[in-house]
Amino acid sequence: MATTYEHISQNKWRTALLVLLFPISLTIIAWITLYLLFVVFKVGGDPVIYSEMALEAGMTAEQVLTQNLTNYLISVLPFVWLVAVGWLFISWYVGAPLVLYGTGAMPVSRQTHREIYLMVENLCITRGLPIPKIYIMEDSSLNAFATGRDPEHAIIALTSGIIEKLDRAELEGVIAHELSHVENRDIRLMLLTVAGISFFTILGELSLRMARSSSRGKNSKDNSALPLFFLGIGIALTIYGYIVAPLIRLAVSRTREYQADATAALMTRNPAALASALRKISADPRVESLDKRESMAAMCIENPLAKEGLFSALAGLLATHPPIEKRIAALMEMDGRI
Repeated sequence: MATTYEHISQNKWRTALLVLLFPISLTIIAWITLYLLFVVFKVGGDPVIYSEMALEAGMTAEQVLTQNLTNYLISVLPFVWLVAVGWLFISWYVGAPLVLYGTGAMPVSRQTHREIYLMVENLCITRGLPIPKIYIMEDSSLNAFATGRDPEHAIIALTSGIIEKLDRAELEGVIAHELSHVENRDIRLMLLTVAGISFFTILGELSLRMARSSSRGKNSKDNSALPLFFLGIGIALTIYGYIVAPLIRLAVSRTREYQADATAALMTRNPAALASALRKISADPRVESLDKRESMAAMCIENPLAKEGLFSALAGLLATHPPIEKRIAALMEMDGRI
């Protein structure tokens, strides 16, 4: 297993890779979708017109369609990339509050939750970390997550259930796990991923709506390719946001939970306590406020989604966490019991 410093270095490269993969893979998906729509299935446009254009240009009708498609993408995709970069830039500075929005989490202070605050403070002193902002979600389930762009701007959120149902050593292990994500810079990687997935899914829905509205417009007959183009972009963005982007996320951060568990065990010197906490958490990890925010599942210590959610249905392919049994086994091995 990589050391903490190696993991931090790897996450820096993964973050750069993620930023590169988003526009490159989006371009490929969009081109394939539009090529299938316009060239293979020949949806929209008058074949006779394309044949006449092809004769004049000395090309086949398929070549004319492909050229038009490429021109469309050259004119539109740079704008999409520019907006995406702007979105990521905004998310870099306000992404953490956006992640918290809708969870119902409330901030914690030394005065209101002294024991929790001191527990976080002591662990931060142990690792030389700035003290993150602490939030509590009013939910009887057991879960937690960390977010933020760096240790100086980190946030840790705990459910009220995890505070009430875990003993002190177990809760300390959970907090140490989340602080490990802060220390390892996992939070930066996941913040950009969640922001990217949100952007592409929202833009996909917007494109599909534009396709419907433009097809009903007054000039839809004169510009029949426009709604079909929006339809193709909308399909590509939807596929990208719900399937391709989550796969990219898994590819760049598959081992982060094991690393965070190991770092937390070293931080507390009590891997058995974290293993015990994971057993309890696995029995009731669902957080109702996150049911419709599937992209946030990877941030939590265990998948917080309802069993009927998309990620649960495709658990074998898109699982955001390693099996809890394997994580517990690894921790017990660190404790010398296996």
